Amino acid sequence: MNSPSVSVWKDAGWRAVAAAFALNGLLFGAWASRVPAFKDSFDLQPAMLGVLLLALAGGAIVAFPFAGVLSEKWGVERLTLRCAWAYAPALVLISLAPNSWILGIALFLFGIFHGAMDVAMNGWGARTEQRLETHTMPVFHAMFSLGAGIGAASGAAAASLGYMPKVHFVVVAGLGAVLAARTMLPARAASPATATAAASQPLFALPSSSLLLIGLIAFSTSMGEGAMADWSAVFLRIVAQATEAQAALGYAAFSTTMVLTRLAGGFIVDRFGPAKTARLSGMTALIGFAAVIGAPGLPVALAGFALIGVGYAIVMPIAFSRAANDPSMRPGPAIASVATLAYGGMLLGPPIVGFIAQFSSLRVSFAVLALLAGLTVLLAPGLRND
Repeated sequence: MNSPSVSVWKDAGWRAVAAAFALNGLLFGAWASRVPAFKDSFDLQPAMLGVLLLALAGGAIVAFPFAGVLSEKWGVERLTLRCAWAYAPALVLISLAPNSWILGIALFLFGIFHGAMDVAMNGWGARTEQRLETHTMPVFHAMFSLGAGIGAASGAAAASLGYMPKVHFVVVAGLGAVLAARTMLPARAASPATATAAASQPLFALPSSSLLLIGLIAFSTSMGEGAMADWSAVFLRIVAQATEAQAALGYAAFSTTMVLTRLAGGFIVDRFGPAKTARLSGMTALIGFAAVIGAPGLPVALAGFALIGVGYAIVMPIAFSRAANDPSMRPGPAIASVATLAYGGMLLGPPIVGFIAQFSSLRVSFAVLALLAGLTVLLAPGLRND
């Protein structure tokens, strides 16, 4: 495949997928930026916060296999839209929780629609990439990061202005859903039917032996990415003594550099190849973690989060592309198997960080994430498309 060109922006289907990724990131980023507000409001200890984040992870993991079946039954376009319509209200529901137990249930529902939409929109993106015959998956992932960065920035602005999460989430969910629907609905109406027999795809798709290393790279990277979403603000608040508004800037810095790096992802992979790109990415993330863990103040910590964003940016798209070209499995099952590990890692990372922090410290938790980034450096040769 070629690197994406400006011409793809003229394609309505491409814009619809980009809008879906951006909406998914926007809603998730808005939630991530207000985690400290919920922590303070319910006086949550790290372990309890980890349990609540595990509820979100559990909802997504439960949704993954069913989303795969529904993608076959309804088509990825229709499933993406249906998830979007439920995902936005689910964000608002989180802010209405009166206690931590109801908050856990709301996060479980939020995780269900987040996970299902993730599977559906990646399937839609893969089909769009094949139809246009251009290497555009990194750009779709950039749209997710862009949306997440905007969501995090909206959280920083809302916190600095004194707005509670309820008001913030209603505004973000309403505007995001309306803007995305204006782009997604016309493309869905004009797109050909893609549904097939649901029985053609197994409920659970596990990676073949040749994809286990790819899945491990995806799992390790996505664990760190998920942890950045839910713990970057808390880390800055507790360790760097930042204000709530300043703390939200950590995830914003991380997401911004992910956007910029992913937009250039096709050109970077063309220049260095997937294996060397992954190796350099892992090394960059390691340097970023070192800066964050040993930061003497907020500016160095923010620079570290920015470097982590650069390091994580292209690894996941490379893993998906490698899975799609695996010689031992068809593209669909191969992508599904790696996606299960990848997004499972993204959503399991935050609660694991919480549990480690409860018995040690957040610095130790982030050191574990740094070791996982080093694992990408070691396993990078497996990403060659030989």
